Amino acid sequence: MPIDELRILDALVTRTSLDLVTKITPADLTKPTPCSAWTLHGLLAHMTTQHHGFAAAAGGDGHLDHWRLLPLGDDPIATYRESVDRVLNAFAPHDLDDRKFSLPEFSTEVTFTAEQALGFHFVDYLVHSWDVAKTLGLPVKFDQEVLDVGLKFAEAIPDGQNRTTPGAAFGPAVDATGPSDLDTIVALLGRSPSWPEVTPQA
Repeated sequence: MPIDELRILDALVTRTSLDLVTKITPADLTKPTPCSAWTLHGLLAHMTTQHHGFAAAAGGDGHLDHWRLLPLGDDPIATYRESVDRVLNAFAPHDLDDRKFSLPEFSTEVTFTAEQALGFHFVDYLVHSWDVAKTLGLPVKFDQEVLDVGLKFAEAIPDGQNRTTPGAAFGPAVDATGPSDLDTIVALLGRSPSWPEVTPQA
C-alpha cells in the first residue's frame, strides 16, 4: 500500500497506544497482561524499546543494542511518550520509502523495505493498544480502515512452529474470534479475545 497511507495508519495506532498509556497509574504496572510473560510494566518497557529500535533502524542504524530492553525510569508515561515522539518523527521523512531497514529482532540476514517495517510496527501497536486497554479494563476502538489493513497484515503473518520459539513476536494463533474485526486480529496473533477469562498464549 502507499507508504504515506501506511504512515498515517501507523501514527493513528501509535497515538492510540499513547492515549491508553497516559491512563496508567503506578498501581496498574504490576497487573498481568494478555502477553502472559509480562506485567504491564514489562509490556510498557517492551513497547518503549521497540519504538527506539524502529526509530534507529529508520535512521540507518540497525545495531542490536537499540533493541535491548530500556528502563522506564521514574516517570514511565513520560518515557513512553518520548519514545512515541521519536519513532513518529523517524518515520516522517519524505525519502523514507527509499530506505532499507535493518531489524535484527526480525532477521539478522535480510533488510526490509520501509513498507514492510511500517507494516510490522503498525500491526504490533494495533495489538499492543488492545493489550493495554484490556489490562486497564478500558475500551479501544479503531476506524474500519485501520481494522481492514490490520486484518490483512494479521492474516499474512505465518503461523506455526516459529511462533513457539523464545522471543517470537506473536504466539500461535488462537482458535477463537469475537464479534469484531479487532477480536479476529488479536486471535490470529495469539491473544484470546475473551481475556482474562481465558488464559492467552505468550
